[in-house]
Amino acid sequence: MKLLADNGQPPMADTVLIAAAALVSVALIFLITGSLLVSVSYAGGLVVLGLMALALLRRRPVVQSETTMTADWSVALVAMEQDDRAIAITDRAGRLICASAKFDEWFGSAHAPPRLPLNPESVEALSRLARSAWRDGRDGGIIVAGDKGKWEAEAERAGRSDEYLVWRFTSTARDDPKIVISRRLRDSFGEMMSHAGLELAVVGPEGAIIAVNQGFARRACGDESASLVGQDFVALLRSDDRERIYYSREGREGSPQTLVQVPLIDPSDPDTDTAHAASLMLLLDTGVGIGGWGSENAAQGTQLEALLGQLPLGLAMADRDGRFLFANPAFRRASGVEKADLPPYPSDLVVKEDKAAISDAVRRYGQGLVNSGDMAIRLRTEPDEPVSLRLAGIRGMGEPAVLLCLADTTVENRLRRQVAQATKMQAVGQLAGGVAHDFNNVLTAIIGYCDLMLLRHIPGDSDYDDIQQIKANSNRAASLTRQLLAFSRQQTLQPEVLQLPDIISEVSQLLKRLLGAKITLETHHDRDLGPVRADPRQLEQVIINLAVNARDAIQSQDKAGEHATGTLSFTTHCVSAADIRRMRSDIIPIGDYTVLIAEDTGGGIPAAYLPKIFEPFFTTKEQGKGTGLGLSTVYGIVKQSGGFIFADNVPGSDGKAQGARFLIYLPVYEGGEAETDPVVESEEASEWSGGGRILLVEDENMVRAVAERALVRQGYTVISAEDGDEGLEIVRAGGEPFDLVVSDVVMPSMDGPAMAREIRKLAPDLPVLFMSGYAEEQLRREIDIDGMHFIPKPFSVQQIAVKVGEILHGGQG
Repeated sequence: MKLLADNGQPPMADTVLIAAAALVSVALIFLITGSLLVSVSYAGGLVVLGLMALALLRRRPVVQSETTMTADWSVALVAMEQDDRAIAITDRAGRLICASAKFDEWFGSAHAPPRLPLNPESVEALSRLARSAWRDGRDGGIIVAGDKGKWEAEAERAGRSDEYLVWRFTSTARDDPKIVISRRLRDSFGEMMSHAGLELAVVGPEGAIIAVNQGFARRACGDESASLVGQDFVALLRSDDRERIYYSREGREGSPQTLVQVPLIDPSDPDTDTAHAASLMLLLDTGVGIGGWGSENAAQGTQLEALLGQLPLGLAMADRDGRFLFANPAFRRASGVEKADLPPYPSDLVVKEDKAAISDAVRRYGQGLVNSGDMAIRLRTEPDEPVSLRLAGIRGMGEPAVLLCLADTTVENRLRRQVAQATKMQAVGQLAGGVAHDFNNVLTAIIGYCDLMLLRHIPGDSDYDDIQQIKANSNRAASLTRQLLAFSRQQTLQPEVLQLPDIISEVSQLLKRLLGAKITLETHHDRDLGPVRADPRQLEQVIINLAVNARDAIQSQDKAGEHATGTLSFTTHCVSAADIRRMRSDIIPIGDYTVLIAEDTGGGIPAAYLPKIFEPFFTTKEQGKGTGLGLSTVYGIVKQSGGFIFADNVPGSDGKAQGARFLIYLPVYEGGEAETDPVVESEEASEWSGGGRILLVEDENMVRAVAERALVRQGYTVISAEDGDEGLEIVRAGGEPFDLVVSDVVMPSMDGPAMAREIRKLAPDLPVLFMSGYAEEQLRREIDIDGMHFIPKPFSVQQIAVKVGEILHGGQG
């Protein structure tokens, strides 16, 4: 029972009753005593007591029933149930509050997001998604994967106090044809087919009905709203001694029916079993022909062709002699003859080796028996990509016929090649990064010894110029390793929030000089482009590399290169998350992107070279020209900036490639104001004369020797160790404390970061300088140690001396 009104006040009726009772009490006192003074005093006391009681009641909280304070999650569960999406709700402690049945089916109710039975990368991505959703209110569009498939995940903060997180998972798997068509039979598509005189039913492998359109229900049982789900399809039909098919309810008084069975299977899945697949049954009045064959009613034949043309399956029909009768657009597209005339026989679509097999199969299934099967074939248009062709014998159309089903796998094949290429590029990138790291150690020793030798020579000496030449070539080799690190996405970037048109504008004058007077540079930009976060200098390098390649391709069209003319265009576009979703790409996560498109008229890239152009050291130029690192560097910069790059050819009017096209997708930056990473300017060499004790830990003998001699020359006391274990033991042994630890990162046994953490337990304020051939940004993200400094390999004697001096002076690393 509530003691207060909803606004925290006593109910109005109760207030009036209390006031009336007080007046009656005052009147009785006056009648009994006859004294006005006593009555007034009594009334005053009642007023004081009433005011005190009212004040107490104002402070009492509203009493609510326990039922209104408890969330009714059963209602939420009903609302959450969806056929194609899993939904779960977690609290701030990460506990699973409730989940839909689809969530339980995919992940199990024993798991709560983000700790789901997925691969480690997906679990980490979900953790980042949860942090972002708690912070920003909503985030999503990431793709996660596990043993049961792939899903698009999103999370949204909810609740009166934002105390819950709502998770949504949508499967990225292609829709099951059985589900798609069953759903369409129940909407206007099914009504349209019934109006055209065609009745449809989806039947399971055991013969039970899964879905029907309204016309089938009306003719089979007399009620178009009747549910026939689960009933035996064959029981609703009958046949006479001439094998003509009728509806059981209509009997021979009804018109005979032509029955066409279409197996609802995925032809691209080699494990699909036709015997255990559902089928789409098409029933129409006998006499309907296709393409004029057996046609007693040309109008109805046209209707059937129109229907098959709209189905999301590649369907064709052949007669018993193996001649094509009909093929819908999906079949033409899948077989590669979309823009050409349909050949006379199905065997004309395949390579020479498969002609006999497909001709024999068509004749066998054309004997009129109701059976079906599949076979692997190689189309002439895609001889390297085997596809699955389903064949089924058809009866009830006057003469035996064969139904052929072929899926359009063009998109799937392209995505499969892209995924394979991305996987290969990742592996090559890891290899390139490892090679660059080891090569940097060698270059550090070469450059260091050159510096030490130059200290003993002056210009004019016989060896001075030779040493300078060795050092110059070593620095050139160091620039090649930086390109390898760019390809492997392990270089140090200094990202800023910027607009792509601004970058193109800044390098346009340089591009015009690079291209020359005979090659035209064109730029086109969309309005309202989203900002991107990337290193502007690296993006300039991307644009320049693409321009140089385009120039060389255009000039190669003319052997002399003097009269070659052409065009290079840079175009920027906005691509929304909805556009990415419609692309159904397995490579690009759903989100907003700004796209840079570079097109040239240089004749295009040979198809055999397209899968290799981003590999390091691959080049189509003459021997001695080019390093083969231009496009691999472009690839690495784009990937390290969070983007994606694709290459293809621009077809000309004659069908041949007229030029190459590169598409670079960079994610739109959703943060606040432009932010930049601090850039530490290099300083001139400074002499640090204060001395100091330095612990030098390096497993490479050459690098350790160079660094030790460079630091001793500056007046430091250097204690060397060959690995992390030895360095830690030196610190544990005590003695005079060290002022600085200079250490490599990757070492056998105990690596540099692990050693530094153990040393910090003994000397919390001891600074650490890491030497590494890997990128500083990557190391800082992985190591995360306070007071950590960094110097990249290869370095010179002067550079390490300056860096150590900065640290001991209290400068930034």
